[in-house]
Amino acid sequence: MNVAIVDGYVDEPSCLGVPPYISPYPRYIYGMLKYFKVNPAYYTIDQMRERKFELEKFDLLIFIAGIAVPGKYLGGNPMSLKDLRNFAILKSEKILVGPISLEIDEKDRKILEDFYTIIDYPFERKLLEYLSKKFNEEVKIERDRNFINRFALLGAEVVKEHPDYPYVICEIETYKGCYWSKCSFCIERFHRLEMREPKAVINEISALYKNGVRYFRLGNQTDFFTYMADFRYDIPKPNPDFMKRFHESIWRNCPKIRTLHLDNVNPKTIAEHPEESRKIIKIIVTYQTPGNVGAMGLESADEKVVRENNLCASPEDVMFAIRLINDFRSVGYNGLPCFLPGINFVIGLKGETKKTFEKNYEFLKDLLEEDLWIRRINIRQVKIFKGTPMEKLGYRNVLRHKKYFKVFKERVRREIDREMLRRILPLGRKLTDLRCEVKRGRITFARQLATYPILVGIVGEYERNTILDAKVVDYGQRSITALPILNPNNAKLYQLEAIPNIGKSLAGKIVANRPYKDMEDLKRVIGDVFEKVKDFFDI
Repeated sequence: MNVAIVDGYVDEPSCLGVPPYISPYPRYIYGMLKYFKVNPAYYTIDQMRERKFELEKFDLLIFIAGIAVPGKYLGGNPMSLKDLRNFAILKSEKILVGPISLEIDEKDRKILEDFYTIIDYPFERKLLEYLSKKFNEEVKIERDRNFINRFALLGAEVVKEHPDYPYVICEIETYKGCYWSKCSFCIERFHRLEMREPKAVINEISALYKNGVRYFRLGNQTDFFTYMADFRYDIPKPNPDFMKRFHESIWRNCPKIRTLHLDNVNPKTIAEHPEESRKIIKIIVTYQTPGNVGAMGLESADEKVVRENNLCASPEDVMFAIRLINDFRSVGYNGLPCFLPGINFVIGLKGETKKTFEKNYEFLKDLLEEDLWIRRINIRQVKIFKGTPMEKLGYRNVLRHKKYFKVFKERVRREIDREMLRRILPLGRKLTDLRCEVKRGRITFARQLATYPILVGIVGEYERNTILDAKVVDYGQRSITALPILNPNNAKLYQLEAIPNIGKSLAGKIVANRPYKDMEDLKRVIGDVFEKVKDFFDI
């Protein structure tokens, strides 16, 4: 049987699979099919939009889709309902999996069910059972989360089929579910809380490493600090000794990893267990790579909203966690702080009023006044899912507070984000290993392969996947402008003009006096400002 996996990308509270990320799902599914002695093909939705009829040659198509936590994406364009309707005309048998099953309404579901077998989220066990019947082969399915371990290993090789390979970040699952599972809007409630064996996680990372992967994020869990924690407490108590051994094992098996980051951190864990959390932060700074961000769910700084939506952490808990992580802030070899917190706001929740937006802004203003650094402020409107407590309220507050949301977001971007970037990345800071992704005119947009990387507009025209070092020269609201280290013998005039303290006249003089045999030669032409600009040049 000819089978293809079409990765339409996912973005969930605890899982990201939009390029350059590859989520665990295509790897698990690829492994399942390999187990049933099928060698599937793998494509991304971006590859197949204009080539959909190539899929006619396959007997079975498995589509992965679902953006539960919407964002703006540079690396790929996630699969939409329109895409699903376009693929519906294909004659092949089609299976649809992922959080998309929670997003579509009853009307759309009925239409899609005429063309697709929809396997409801969470889908992994159900898909395995479906494939077992289809291929008429029994498979043992363990009762806990470790049932996916063998498929994670079998599916590791699929990463080589990703169009961005080897520049892919593999999202690694340590556990599923949430010990809190009470937040009114979150789909993590649909998962059972199940840990994966640490040995199995390390084996998966090692298998991916052997297949050429060098970029990893321990992201597919709701709170990294509580992986293998002591769950006898109401708020699980972190286990620093385990965490140290776990990280040591990763590096022992995979010594040339380029990126090792995490994703989610529950601030309540840090507030309830500060001593253990302090030790784990130190382990993260020591054993993971710089540019790391722990995304924390503040959701709202309004205590009333916290109560009415059963949010886990209070604004005080979040502030405490931010302070504790800031105790360890230091700059790493790639130009970024080693580890910083990030915070998420969700707009449109129960109990929200105009005053909520004022409290949210004041919380952020307090961070600046106390010189506390956060790397990322994510502001999004709530997305309503069937089976969550927010289903009854729906989008009423989102619609009612649309104006407040817009004003709040614009104010944060203008007054908070830009100033935070100035503090984290001062002018002249050198950022290394920037991967060029998109060219727009004379600017090439690049990012480091990292968790929540900073978008860098590099002055110059560079091909995709060019790797550059560059120095910060200016700030946008959520991005920076940077100049690559330039050779004055071939730098473009507009690049030279962008160097602080150079200007049009001196840039023209530099071009007119080419070539330069060494820096002393350049110094004679530049004159008095040489000491200020020399770090932008390399001959």
